[in-house]
Amino acid sequence: MSEPMIPLSVAVLTISDTRTEETDRSGQALVERATNAGHRVAEKRIVPDDVYQIRAVVAAWIADPEVQVIITTGGTGFTGRDSTPEAVSVLLDKRIEGFGERFRLLSGEEIGSSTIQSRCLGGLANATVIFCLPGSTGACRTGWDGILAEQLDSRHKPCNFANLVIPERGQHG
Repeated sequence: MSEPMIPLSVAVLTISDTRTEETDRSGQALVERATNAGHRVAEKRIVPDDVYQIRAVVAAWIADPEVQVIITTGGTGFTGRDSTPEAVSVLLDKRIEGFGERFRLLSGEEIGSSTIQSRCLGGLANATVIFCLPGSTGACRTGWDGILAEQLDSRHKPCNFANLVIPERGQHG
């Protein structure tokens, strides 16, 4: 008999200078996947690709005890305004080095060598796990389906990030 999955509180941030709630397919894909997996979406927002606006929203969510997971989409490439890694990395207590490596491995199967232009990253800050994904809907699907679905499931063995952000667990479990 399997233990029940413990739902997490997830915040989704789309980083884009052009998307609106009506055109934000990537953010909506993450909201749908998180909800379908049984998690609660605490908040969803869109901010421009600006280091300080991104950092302000992510920092506020890190400080909010009701938010356990932050997933961003967008701003991880190499164009002039792509600044998500610069905005978020300074807020992390610990980086999840394997997240970017695993994402690029999975993404490489889909888009080939172009995956090296993804500067996605993951980390932990104040008992909050943070994942920064590229802005394409395909990349969000790849990140969720190939990594986050399992790592945010408290039942996934041998370890998962859910058990690090569930207050009564605080371990890999």
